Amino acid sequence: MSDVNDVTVGHAELIRELVSGERRFHALPAGLTADEAASIRRMALEQRLGVDLSKTGDYGLDAEVAANRHCENMIGATQIPLGVAGPIVVRGQYAKGDFYVPLATTEGALIASINRGCMAIRAAGGAVVDVEDVGITRAPVFKTSGLEQTRALLDWVEANEAEMRRVAEATSRYLRLLDVRTYAIGTTVFLRFRFSSGDAMGMNMATIACDRVVRELVEPATGVACVALSGNYCVDKKPSAVNFQHGRGKRLRAEVVLDADVLRKLKTTAAQLIEVQYRKNLIGSIAAGSIGYNAHFANVLAAFFLATGQDPAHVAEASMGVTTIEAHGEGGVIASVFLPDTPVAAIGGGTGLDTQREALAILGVVPEPGRPGAAALHLAEILAATVLAGEISLMAAFTSQDLAAAHERLGRSRRD
Repeated sequence: MSDVNDVTVGHAELIRELVSGERRFHALPAGLTADEAASIRRMALEQRLGVDLSKTGDYGLDAEVAANRHCENMIGATQIPLGVAGPIVVRGQYAKGDFYVPLATTEGALIASINRGCMAIRAAGGAVVDVEDVGITRAPVFKTSGLEQTRALLDWVEANEAEMRRVAEATSRYLRLLDVRTYAIGTTVFLRFRFSSGDAMGMNMATIACDRVVRELVEPATGVACVALSGNYCVDKKPSAVNFQHGRGKRLRAEVVLDADVLRKLKTTAAQLIEVQYRKNLIGSIAAGSIGYNAHFANVLAAFFLATGQDPAHVAEASMGVTTIEAHGEGGVIASVFLPDTPVAAIGGGTGLDTQREALAILGVVPEPGRPGAAALHLAEILAATVLAGEISLMAAFTSQDLAAAHERLGRSRRD
């Protein structure tokens, strides 16, 4: 239980009010520090539910930052084990050299598997990586009175994009409006705004800019009402065909040539890897109706995102990429990954939390005022190579029948 000796008379009364329901958890007095408020909520929950939250209250992060920027009704912190894989050799435009990769996960065997892929990439001379800053999107949805008003709205957007750009970009010195894509179905019209946002992931920036454009320009000029600032054509935090085709955030590619000697170290052959790729990633994904054709992008993305302060919900869209494995040379393969929709950031959001900031330091991610966007692209290139390492290792494990054995040895609870 939390330390009741630290409870003042005033705090004890607040705890009583929370336990009884007289006061809501978000309605604590403004004069409390973030640590005090978290402790009061935590002790109220302990008393109300009969649980022990002492470990939840044992945290090292800056509570003022966390409670004011990241987490409402804060009661403490959930800890996730943090490991490191690598070094992995990255041959990109922004990230060049050897990198140790911090990964936060509760899945035993995952980091060991990624590490094995890193070793294979290192033995092959490194992963060649390419990154495109596609831009972050937000798509307000409008309701018209019919086709005539729809046509008028579409014509207005086409004629006034420069003015929309001026208003949008006035909301942030780092935001640039790249284009506005329109899409109409019946009386429903979507305006899909696409922005570059420097080293920030940019979702909040895009939302604020779109709101300003809609309220100050689109609605007054056209008389068409905006139904929702996000109409799901963005598409944020969901797998989608439009993002697969047009991209979102960063579009990533990474490849490596693995010769026969490297494949032997992975206990596999070119023929075996190609066969598993065809039957599992291609045919299996088609049979399942999957958007994306890969072995386990989500595993690597989630661990990387949690460690570096990315929004973990973006794994839903970022994991819909493609793995390819093709014959190359005498007994070798060229393995690649394609991630069309990867929103990542070097500043903002969870990247400002203490341990996440340290993880970014491990990766050498340092935003530079004179090179906006370069740090996020550096981060994205390392991520692409790490996803490739994870795919290579897991695919090889399937061919050598090592998957179950690795989980038996590294992934099972000692209580099993």
